[in-house]
Amino acid sequence: MSELEEKYVLCGASAYEQKYFFNEQEYGNLPESVKEELHILCVLFTEEVGGVFTISFDEEGGVLLHTEAAEEDYLYDEVSAGLMVGQVRRKRRELFETLSLYYRVFVLHEDIKLEE
Repeated sequence: MSELEEKYVLCGASAYEQKYFFNEQEYGNLPESVKEELHILCVLFTEEVGGVFTISFDEEGGVLLHTEAAEEDYLYDEVSAGLMVGQVRRKRRELFETLSLYYRVFVLHEDIKLEE
């Protein structure tokens, strides 16, 4: 992963290493409640389907959910993982919209006009 791509990664978890990562250096000013929600989300995802799960931002501030597995992981089911990504995206839509807004304001420094 390039240094530029690393800047966009918000958090992730690995079922292989049983570890959670949060990019504190870049996104440490997020509220603790959001950090906790992301931690729970990532860990539960990897406990359910295995592999590695990451949440990151694209260049415009969109939230990306990515899952992958080691080549030798025969227990990982790509179809189930894909379905779970869709389910997480639907259930946590408000969280992801808020994260996108955060990224656009605090990282991209966009001037966001909120409708009154």
